[in-house]
Amino acid sequence: MKKLLLAFVCFAAVSFSQKPAGITTMEPVWTKIAADQNFPEGPAWDGKENLYSSSCYGKWITKSKSGSAEVFLTRAENPFTLDQTNGLTIGSDGNIYACDYGIGAILKITPEGKTEIYASGFARKRFNRPNDLAFDGKGNLYFTDPKSYSKDTLDGRVFMIKHDTHEVVLVADNLAFPNGIAFSKDFKKVFVCESAKNRILEYPVEKDGAFSKQSTFVELPGGDPDGIAFDKNGNLYAAHFGGGAIYVIAPDGKISYKIKTPGLKPSNIEFGGSDYKTLYLTEDETNAVYETKVRVEGLKLIR
Repeated sequence: MKKLLLAFVCFAAVSFSQKPAGITTMEPVWTKIAADQNFPEGPAWDGKENLYSSSCYGKWITKSKSGSAEVFLTRAENPFTLDQTNGLTIGSDGNIYACDYGIGAILKITPEGKTEIYASGFARKRFNRPNDLAFDGKGNLYFTDPKSYSKDTLDGRVFMIKHDTHEVVLVADNLAFPNGIAFSKDFKKVFVCESAKNRILEYPVEKDGAFSKQSTFVELPGGDPDGIAFDKNGNLYAAHFGGGAIYVIAPDGKISYKIKTPGLKPSNIEFGGSDYKTLYLTEDETNAVYETKVRVEGLKLIR
C-alpha cells in the first residue's frame, strides 16, 4: 500500500488503444463484487470459493463469494490481534495470513475467524509496516516491511519466517518502500516492488531461502508498482497505484501491454475462480473490489 501475457491474453469485451509511449492499452469489462470498502487491499483466493480482502482504513476483512460480499472479521471482534490489515494470502493449511501494519505484526487467521499473532518483530523491535506477503514452496512465509515513503530513505526490508522454527530472518534491506511480492513458478526467483523508485526488483533465491544479489526486473513509468501476481506462462501483472492500470510484463522484463482499471488507484490483484481465469482487483479511488475474465489462467499460489 502506498502512503498512505503476452499478447495471447484477451479479456471479454475489450477494446484497444495505442498510447504515445507505444504501450497498448486493453479495456476489459470489470464487475464490481464488493462496494463501500475503505482502502481495499490484499485480495486472497482460498482455492475453493472465497475471496478475502482487507479494508485497510476500515479495519475489517471482507469475504466475497459468488458475487456477494460480507464482513468476515473486524477489529472490534479482535482488539488485540487485529488492527489494520493489508496484504493477505492463504497457506497450504487453509489459514489466512495477514500483514497488519497497525500493530506491526503478521497474523494467522482460521477460516472460522480465530486470530493469533504469527510473528511480531525482529531484533526485539516490532515490524514497521508489514505490507504484502507470499509463501515459497517449502512453506516459508516472506513479507515486505516498508517504513518511509521516499526514494532517498532506504529503510524498507523483506523478512522470511521459517516454516519449521518460526525464526524471523532478514533477507533484504535498504529498500525504498518495498511493496508487492511474488515468487516465480519454480520458486527460484522472487520479485519485489520497490514503489518509491517505480520499479520491480528480482532476486535469485538460495537453497536456505536467503536472497542473492538484486537486479532491476523492470522500471514502470509514473505511479507506483503495488501488488503483483503471475500467470502460468510467467507473465507478471503489476497493479500500478496512481496510474489507473495493471501492467503486464513478459518473462524477459519487457512491458507487453497494460490493462485499464476502474479507477486511478489499483492496489492489488489475485487470480482465482474455479479455473483460475478470473482476475480480482482491489481499487482505492472507487473503494471497491472487482473481477474480470482472462484467457490464460493465473499461477496457483496454493500448490
